Amino acid sequence: MTRNDVVTAAVPGESSPDGHGTLRIAAVGDVHCGRDAHGRLRDVFAKAAKQADVLVLCGDLTNYGTKEEAEVLARELDPATRIPILAVLGNHDWQTDHPEDVVGVLSGIGVTFLEGEPIVVGGVGFAGVKGFMGGFGTHVLQPWGEAGIKNLVHETVDEAVKLDSALAKLSTPQRIAVLHYAPIEGTVIGEPETIYPFLGSSRLEEPLNRHGLAAVFHGHAHRGSLEGRTMNGTPVYNVALPLLRRMRPEGPPFHLLELVVDPPREVPA
Repeated sequence: MTRNDVVTAAVPGESSPDGHGTLRIAAVGDVHCGRDAHGRLRDVFAKAAKQADVLVLCGDLTNYGTKEEAEVLARELDPATRIPILAVLGNHDWQTDHPEDVVGVLSGIGVTFLEGEPIVVGGVGFAGVKGFMGGFGTHVLQPWGEAGIKNLVHETVDEAVKLDSALAKLSTPQRIAVLHYAPIEGTVIGEPETIYPFLGSSRLEEPLNRHGLAAVFHGHAHRGSLEGRTMNGTPVYNVALPLLRRMRPEGPPFHLLELVVDPPREVPA
């Protein structure tokens, strides 16, 4: 896929007085939909559809990655299907080793899975991957020793390369990265330090710093921090639903970000 092949989806964004458009993004992760979750998440998605132009799901969509759980989630998502829904998988969605079941069911109701393939929605570019673990900063795990350690590091590197490739395909002025695992330590602060290495990796931050991004969304760290920044100042939002509900009990059960989008330029004939 080249830049010219990037999928584009239009939304009816609002216009600002200067002629620019706006795109309102609702982002949430870690909804952990189980087989008994009927009616528990509908309100989350109904509110998102009323307040946003696009819904972003940051992994751990299910508890065990089963088709049955995905079917429940598909019904819960029904109020939001009138707007574009973008998603990446989380570690829980891999539990039964059949993530394709989750992808298949949710794709059937119109959910677009990024997983290395970018999309442009309302003039904003989105790229995402699940990501992986490995630690942060000077404590990032190195590919040294046993094959299992090397394989773990290579998994994280592969996810970072896939993210970098997807971001490079986008030429929109405004770009968003979507992950499940955390790319920075700042948004996992609040979790026990002993589990930091399992919550994300600085290797995921490297491609983010190479591309001018408006924001990064991730989940996974239920007891982390709501917001941090990459080394180049890009805002990173931890949108795990348990964290949002605990830290913002009176607010919406998602993070809402509004971006100003430049109007399309006329190309001379």
